[in-house]
Amino acid sequence: MANPLSADTFRSAIAREGVDVVEVGSWRTYNRNHKGPWGPLRGVMIHHTVTQGTDYSVDLCLTGYTDLPGPLCHGVIDKAGRVHLIGYGRANHAGSGDSDVLDAVIAERSPLPVDDEADIDGNRSFYGFECINLGDGDDPWPEVQVEAIARTAAGICRAHGWGAESVIGHSEWQPGKVDPRGPIGDEDGPALTMDKIRARVAEILDDDQPAPSKPQPEDTVVSLSKLIAAARQDPPKAGTPVSYPAARIVEDALAAEGLLARNLVDGHFGTATRDAYSTWQRRCGYFGTSADGIPGRASLDTLARHHGFTVSA
Repeated sequence: MANPLSADTFRSAIAREGVDVVEVGSWRTYNRNHKGPWGPLRGVMIHHTVTQGTDYSVDLCLTGYTDLPGPLCHGVIDKAGRVHLIGYGRANHAGSGDSDVLDAVIAERSPLPVDDEADIDGNRSFYGFECINLGDGDDPWPEVQVEAIARTAAGICRAHGWGAESVIGHSEWQPGKVDPRGPIGDEDGPALTMDKIRARVAEILDDDQPAPSKPQPEDTVVSLSKLIAAARQDPPKAGTPVSYPAARIVEDALAAEGLLARNLVDGHFGTATRDAYSTWQRRCGYFGTSADGIPGRASLDTLARHHGFTVSA
């Protein structure tokens, strides 16, 4: 029997495996616990979203559907290999599945039995990760995304003392499901299978060395107060005057996220940069007036962690 990890331990377990973690809104307390129990935890379940685009996919998993409210998982793994944490607790991801499969997961017994029944609640028993992919069997899985899936699952298994057999796919749990599926790398790549993911999880768990640190560019400091001033002053000005040169560092990070055209990385925190930063704020889980394009400390710190700069007052 395994009690759920604390939210902070859960986050740290993933990050320690070298995975970039994006915290979305109040993810630590967003759940469906009022609808039923969560725990004891038995394993990690992998899904595909049947969507494309990071922002859309994260928003969908946050809000869900009319007949299936969010959160639809605990984290969304994008094609760049980042894990967007959106909820913690009971989530609408696993549904009813096969009790024989659950028994095999608990015993870490392989191969798994055929999932031919839906007779037991899985939402209480599994951590769930939705991975961005169209799920049509043709949409490729970038290798960086596959590695992030394996490292995320391995981090949770390591924290619980589980082996790789505690990681399963939705297709192995619930009759009629096919996720995850598709080629790895490109359209002609080998098929992604849960056996391949489990094999990589086992390799990671066998390696007691910490994940290699990612190369970071030379530290650069961005002043939050000066950046806010530029974000307020620059848009109304004619031309492209630069109020605060370090705004270019933030623009470069926004461009790397695919939110700002490279030819607009000029140090002028104009309307296009405000719009790009507003999209970044929504990606971080902020909405309405909290996503107005004026940088805040939390969203800027998250951008800094991903792109190797530091933030000062």
